[in-house]
Amino acid sequence: MQQKVAFLGLGVMGYPMAGHLSSQGFEVTVYNRTAARAEDWIKEFSGQMATTPAGAASGADIVFACVGQDEDVRAVTVGEQGAFAALDKGAIFVDHTTASAALARELASESQQHGFHFIDAPVSGGQQGAENGRLTVMCGGEESAFSRVAPVIESYAQTVKLLGPSGSGQLCKMVNQVCIAGLVQGLAEGLHFAQAAGLDANEVIEVISKGAAQSWQMENRYKTMLANEFEHGFAVDWMRKDLDIVLQEARRNGSQLPVTALVDQFYADVQAAGGGRWDTSSLLTRLKTKSKAD
Repeated sequence: MQQKVAFLGLGVMGYPMAGHLSSQGFEVTVYNRTAARAEDWIKEFSGQMATTPAGAASGADIVFACVGQDEDVRAVTVGEQGAFAALDKGAIFVDHTTASAALARELASESQQHGFHFIDAPVSGGQQGAENGRLTVMCGGEESAFSRVAPVIESYAQTVKLLGPSGSGQLCKMVNQVCIAGLVQGLAEGLHFAQAAGLDANEVIEVISKGAAQSWQMENRYKTMLANEFEHGFAVDWMRKDLDIVLQEARRNGSQLPVTALVDQFYADVQAAGGGRWDTSSLLTRLKTKSKAD
């Protein structure tokens, strides 16, 4: 039988993710807080739209969500007309939002009490990964529920992995953001240093990208960084939201993240300069500004 799925949240990530599900032959119902976005989606893909999360979730085997923050997740799950009130026993709710591990555990417990399942499944790969169906998905939850949803998630993912019980996917995403923060700052400093030293930064990257310094950020962001183009990609505002979750969790588990805390403040400088919607690689602009000020 054709599986019925719902997708809540049609932002830059959710819109193409839901589109891949439709293209793979799933019966898709979408919901978006701004209805016009859902109307655009059903014009482009095969499916239908609902006016509430509960309406989208009714009768669905699997419900996916990709919204903004913890409070947005609560709104579409346990809020007024939230999806949890409409889910059938045995159904699965998959949350692709980057949110807190505490919320994932809370919603997993709520789901268990009502006879359905919850998988926290934040993603990495950005808008480009979502559009190309090449996301990496980090999951937390029960093995039995994961085994059912993994083949469906593969509609828009190149890697799907269960890391452990509820909250593990969110914790893994935090590790991802910690590593990215350090990488981007390092890349920004390297490019800044190369230019200050009078080197051709493009030639420098051509050489060092073939060695131990190579990274996804280097391969995919150095050209736009050197061109001062930042109107794309993962926004600084979103990264600060994610790093706030990371630093709160670090305070709870006692881990020391001095570089992450420092880079978070560097992003605050970018926000203050009006770059909240710039790509995270805009850390380079801060270094150039500081140099001019000196």
